[in-house]
Amino acid sequence: MCHGWGSLIVKIKKAFEELITLGLVEPKPVKFFGAQATGCSPISTAVKAGKVEIDPQKPSTIARSLAIGNPADGHYAIKTITGSGGWSEDVSDAEVVEAMQLLAEQEGIFTETAGGVTVGSARKLLRDGRIKPEETTVLCITGNGLKTTDVLVDKYETETPIAPKLAEFEAYLSKTFALPEAVGV
Repeated sequence: MCHGWGSLIVKIKKAFEELITLGLVEPKPVKFFGAQATGCSPISTAVKAGKVEIDPQKPSTIARSLAIGNPADGHYAIKTITGSGGWSEDVSDAEVVEAMQLLAEQEGIFTETAGGVTVGSARKLLRDGRIKPEETTVLCITGNGLKTTDVLVDKYETETPIAPKLAEFEAYLSKTFALPEAVGV
């Protein structure tokens, strides 16, 4: 899945071709898919319109790390996606947050908004039959959720901080989870 500048997808394709050339992997058909935020989706828009060049866009999305309205590698990303038989999808800011929460709850991976774009777009591509459930699919989750906690502020209750002491942590655990008293050994 590509987003932002479009360079990641181009470099992954190049690396895969080099592994084949070196004889380290078997050659096989690989589809490449794009993922962008709806508020800044010049590559996805071009793929969907059947264009080979992008029309620059003014970014308007919470996925700030992907908000590249005129990506330098956009043309190459489009060529990689369409040349492989892949497709591109984009997701709204609400879908980004929902996908971030899904990945954290189901896989224990706390990603930034870019990962939410990837997961949300993959869900759409799967739903639309462009990604087949019986095929192996790799999603590149490239950023830690601590970079974009601001998008989750109104989604969770704020916890009261505790002092960095073991006794404080144990007291918090026993209060929060009502752990039974330890039996003497």
